[in-house]
Amino acid sequence: MDTPALHFLLPFALPASAHLPALLAGLELPALEKLLARGVPSAQDVPEDPFVPTLPHERWLADAFGLPGGPSRAPLAPFMLLEDSGALDTRFWYCAQPAHIHIATDHLVLTDPAELELSTEESAALFATAHALFAEESAELIAPRADRWYLSAPALGDLLTASPARAAGRNVDIWLPQGKAELTWRKWQNEVQMAWYDHPANQTREARRLPPVNAIWLYSGGQRIAAPRMNRPCVTVLADAPATRGLANHMQIALHPTSAGIEAANGRTIVQIDSLTSHFLMEDWARWRDALVEIDRTWLAPALARATSGQAREVALTLCGDSHSVTIRSRSGDLRKFWRRQPLPVRMTALARLGEEAA
Repeated sequence: MDTPALHFLLPFALPASAHLPALLAGLELPALEKLLARGVPSAQDVPEDPFVPTLPHERWLADAFGLPGGPSRAPLAPFMLLEDSGALDTRFWYCAQPAHIHIATDHLVLTDPAELELSTEESAALFATAHALFAEESAELIAPRADRWYLSAPALGDLLTASPARAAGRNVDIWLPQGKAELTWRKWQNEVQMAWYDHPANQTREARRLPPVNAIWLYSGGQRIAAPRMNRPCVTVLADAPATRGLANHMQIALHPTSAGIEAANGRTIVQIDSLTSHFLMEDWARWRDALVEIDRTWLAPALARATSGQAREVALTLCGDSHSVTIRSRSGDLRKFWRRQPLPVRMTALARLGEEAA
């Protein structure tokens, strides 16, 4: 994979096209506007299935690092586990997220797990109950973090699962695990739900006016792949997301948190910035706008300066919606083409429509 000197992966940067003109109105985003207006589209990921269960940035990572799976699978759980626990074995692992599913008018809806505010004590108490139930089924549940658990269960095989950020806020029916063992998983899920229904930890949460934890959401199942069989798309990674950090560690790629800033970029660098995600999922568009301005000021403007001065060979942006992504590359020669001009709302609206037209 020809990774540029600086490649920015921006999850949830493309809201619905109908909203973009209003969302971008009045914003000063000079670096983003210039990079999109003068850059050249180099790739797009527009799945045929509008209900593809994976997120576009997950598919981009899987493709960049050479993981198998196709558009419907992003086997990132083992690498998330590596980041969260420091260990990685050869078993098949799912991320098993403590979750809340609530009843809407006529269907069930998954709440974004990031909104749960699950304490260490509550997590430990709920985990102990679930761990005992899964142990009876010869499955292992581990909890290296309070808010993110992992499940290895040979009886489940390789289920088709959806990322919680893909399903959050939507009818869960089409996003539930699918495959040969889906009935087995539903049985286990029901047992956990019954055990948690009147659990003391949930009673405590309800006293704090927090939603009860009443489900486990499986996603990103996969197995470790030996590093020599994977791609090495860059020499430096700046990221906070566990999957991206785990991939970098597995491949022994230089890794920094985004707090290190663009100064930490060295050679071919992938920068994943997730500051838009929670605002997009909660439809908090005021904060989404603020986060986009901060990305432009803190990351894209310095990157543009590097490319303009010849310090970076090129800058690439992979802008993701909730189902598709588009990559725009800007080499130094492109940036000198001053006649390439297009208002940012027009450009981003066109990019957002690519996924909508396919749907």
